Order: sequence, then C-alpha cells, then structure tokens
Amino acid sequence: MTDHHGTPVVTGIVTAVVGFSSSFVVVLAGLAAVGATPDQAASGILALCVTLALGMLWLALRHRSPFALAWSTPGAALLLSTGAATGGWAAAVGAFVVAGVLILLTGLVPALGDLIARIPTSLARAMLAGVLVPICLEPVIGLADSPAYVGPVVLAWLVMHRVSRRWAVPVSLAVAVVVVLVTAGSSVDTADLVPSLTWTTPHWTLPAVVSIGIPLYIVTMASQNVPGVAVTASYGYTVPWREAMTVTGLGTLVGAPFGGHAINLAAITAAMTAGPMAGPDRARRWVASASAAVCYLVLALGCAALAALVAAAPGGVMQAAAGLALLGTLGSSLAGALADEHEREAAAVCFLVAASGITVLGVGAAFWALVAGLVLRPLLGASRRVSSPR
Repeated sequence: MTDHHGTPVVTGIVTAVVGFSSSFVVVLAGLAAVGATPDQAASGILALCVTLALGMLWLALRHRSPFALAWSTPGAALLLSTGAATGGWAAAVGAFVVAGVLILLTGLVPALGDLIARIPTSLARAMLAGVLVPICLEPVIGLADSPAYVGPVVLAWLVMHRVSRRWAVPVSLAVAVVVVLVTAGSSVDTADLVPSLTWTTPHWTLPAVVSIGIPLYIVTMASQNVPGVAVTASYGYTVPWREAMTVTGLGTLVGAPFGGHAINLAAITAAMTAGPMAGPDRARRWVASASAAVCYLVLALGCAALAALVAAAPGGVMQAAAGLALLGTLGSSLAGALADEHEREAAAVCFLVAASGITVLGVGAAFWALVAGLVLRPLLGASRRVSSPR
C-alpha cells in the first residue's frame, strides 16, 4: 500500500510557496504606495506572515480541519490604486486598524455580516476589477517602455501557462528577481537583510478611514472571506465563521501597527489544503494547513531581502510581475461583475469610477465607485427590467 502520510506536508509547503510568491510583490507595492518605506513594507510582510501563520495553526490544530489563511491580495491591490493617504503612512496604519476592528466585529455582531452579504456581488467585483485595471496594464506599459527587462518576465509567464498554470506567476516572479539581480545587483542595499518589525503609531484621519479602511474591509470580506468559506465548504468542511473572523480580525489588529494591512480566509489556496491534493485521507488534511503555516514562518525570514530587491528593480519589472499576478483575479472579477444583465450598467459605472483613480474630498475612487453603483443599481436595473421584452 502506498504511504500518503507525507502528502499533506508537501501540499502545505507548496500552498505557502505559491501563496507567498504569487503576490508578495503586490503587497510590497501596495504598502509603498500608501507611504511605507522599504523597511516598513518589509515589516508589513513579516507581520502578515507571522499573524496568518499563527492564525492558521490555531484553527487547524483546534478543529483538525484544513482551514487556510492568507493576506488580502485584493486589499493590497486597493492600496496600490489608492496611493498616499491623507496623513501619511501613520494614517494608512490607522485605516488598517479600522479594517481589523470591522473584521472582528463581523464575527461578534451577526448584523454586520448580514450587511456585508447584502452588498451586491456584481458591485463588489466591479469595484475590485476597476482597482486592478491600472495594475494589470503594467505588463503592457513595461513591454513598450523596457522590453529588455519586462520581456523575459512576460515570456516566462506565457510558457509556464502552457506547462502549469499554478506555477505561471511564481516562475515569472522568479525570473523578475533574476532580472533585478543581473541588472541592479550591485545597487541592492544589503546593509541589513535581517527581517525586523517596525512599529508605527496609528493615526486616524477621516479621508484615510473612508478611502482605505472601509474599502479594504469590504474588498477583503467580499473577495476573500466569503469565497473562502464557499471553497472550503465545497470540500465538505464547515468554517467556524465567528471564530475565523475573530482570529483574522485580531490578527489584522495586531499586525497593523507593524505594517500589515489585513489577513483573511484564503480562497484559492484553500482548495489546495482542503482538496484531494492534500491526500486521500480527509481526516489528515489539516496537516497541510499546519505545514503551510510553518512554511510561512520560514518564508518570513526573507522579507527584508525581497523588499530590498523590489526597491532596486529597474524598468517596471516588478510592476509588470504584479500585473501578471493579478490578471486571473481581474478576469474573474469582470466575469462576476457583468454576469447579470439587469445589473450590468450599474456594475460598469462602478468599474469605471474605480478605474478612474479620482479623489474627491480627499476620498479615493474605490469608495465613490461603490457609492455610484449602489445609487444607480436600483435606477438602471429597474429601467432595464421595464424595457426588457417579456
């Protein structure tokens, strides 16, 4: 008989490597966009790795079920599109704290979870798609401006899509790192590559809370936590909703002063730890989650080095890699946003406002996109239903 006992452990390692490598550049870029220095961004990645690993270990060991956690990649994309917060980096950290409080309250106050569930899926996905558009354009811009640097990254992504789609993004990121080492290796700051946590005292400003904190909470809930529950349930496991929101909310709160923006239930990698890839014995698949958690702690040791590489990257290489990493999310978001023809126009308006990057009254485009969609949805949807032939 074949021994499958090692399978969950290997699956957990693969889960962590894929989850980390496919989006760490998005997180670093997002934190930098809202004002973090390279040291603060590296601290943020470290805080995210530690908090999600500890949360995943708690849930896996307590429930003996393969529950997976991750950082909020859509949330990082939101930060990247929002730009510098009113009040600087400390105000962005304050917005992260607000998002953590809201996630925690979602677990403690059922009415808040019900309110999030009432946000139309089409609008939440349209908002996310609009946020992603400028980022996903980076490979196109990079190929035109710096083909020698960006070309190998895009080529690696295309080739790996033919071989294994799961590894397309990690391999393209590995190629991007090689390009950076070859072209800018001597300019990489190696003064201090030891990972460390950098404390930032949170500061709260209304524009930062409205343009970062609230949209970060909504996009994390709608694009990560809710799908994460659905994916895990599809493999026969019931997520303890209140406890999961408490764990991720507390994790976000603890990590925020060190630069972590948000952690949440995993959606994509949840299928790896909960599915057949983690072995035929369903009772042992929780080992994959525990293994992934330990691997995240190991990967955290490289955060400072990765931040130094990203800071030294030439010619839009890392921006292009981030755009490629988010192409799949953009496609699925657009498909979900436009699926219902009765809500299509409102979703399109929401998408366009989010993609515009406007700032009104100090508040970013993501918030106004959701407002526009919610206001226009009953008007445009109703008129479409009236005009539609029976």
